[in-house]
Amino acid sequence: MKHKVIFDTDPGVDDAMALLFLHKHPEIDLVGITSVFGNASIETTTRNALYLKREWGIPAPVARGANETFDPSRPHAGWPTFVHGDDGLGNIGVPDDIGLEPDPRPAHRFIIETVRANPGEVTIVAVGRMTNLANALKEDPEIAGLVKQVVIMGGAFDVPGNVTPAAEANIHGDPEAADHVFLAPWKIVVAGLDVTHQTHMKRGFLDDMAARGGADVKLLQKVSDFYIKFYAHAVEDGMLVHDSCACVYVVAPELFELRSGAVRVVCGGIADGQTIQKPDGMQFGPSEWDGKPSHAVMVGVQPDKVLGLLSRTLAP
Repeated sequence: MKHKVIFDTDPGVDDAMALLFLHKHPEIDLVGITSVFGNASIETTTRNALYLKREWGIPAPVARGANETFDPSRPHAGWPTFVHGDDGLGNIGVPDDIGLEPDPRPAHRFIIETVRANPGEVTIVAVGRMTNLANALKEDPEIAGLVKQVVIMGGAFDVPGNVTPAAEANIHGDPEAADHVFLAPWKIVVAGLDVTHQTHMKRGFLDDMAARGGADVKLLQKVSDFYIKFYAHAVEDGMLVHDSCACVYVVAPELFELRSGAVRVVCGGIADGQTIQKPDGMQFGPSEWDGKPSHAVMVGVQPDKVLGLLSRTLAP
């Protein structure tokens, strides 16, 4: 049986690679794409999702998601145009009119209805801010017991953050939403910077995939050029593979080492957006982690095997 997946995303260059993986992997049934603000405005991320749907022939519907934080009093952070470009897809010149319309339902309602129509079968892969998931839980808390699992790209547990010393970008962009999601009793697996910073894709590796693949991988190669130039400070002529790690877990969980325990998110102060796990079995005095659901955090990865699976899937 294929894995039914809703992809909650803010495209975003690394989101594009993750989306193409989900579309092309034979064991995944991509049943929906939900957009959220983050790497760009909600108008831009929704347009980008529709553009990639059109260019790659993805049948799954796109539902437009949240355009403000879970707590409306929290101000928006600026769009990271220096990472993803002004258009969110590496400044490739995405047209304003895609010729496709999003699903009429807002993303959180699309999530609720799809999960209820397929109880116990849907995996949500969330690689942006957790706002859509928090909104879905707020409206219908019972979906936590109906989702197969939630696989998140976000957070930094035993390593520094990437937008502050404490916080990773997806969580930092809406900490209240993330904390709400981690407090829910569904099965969560988190791919944070602990594993994504170990997973590097060199330009030559991507070029080789583009040479073997079709027009879809060549578009991905074009989209990724701006991103690779941004990552020159961290990877020699390459990029970090963030969002695709979460997608790879769905079909190859054996490539990751997990640690279980309750997770909380700092909301406010200089550690705003920090993700902290209380590992199961560790004893502390009374705290805000007590009695909270235990979730799995990735603490180890086999990066070469992750890249190999990406390559075989994107350019077989």
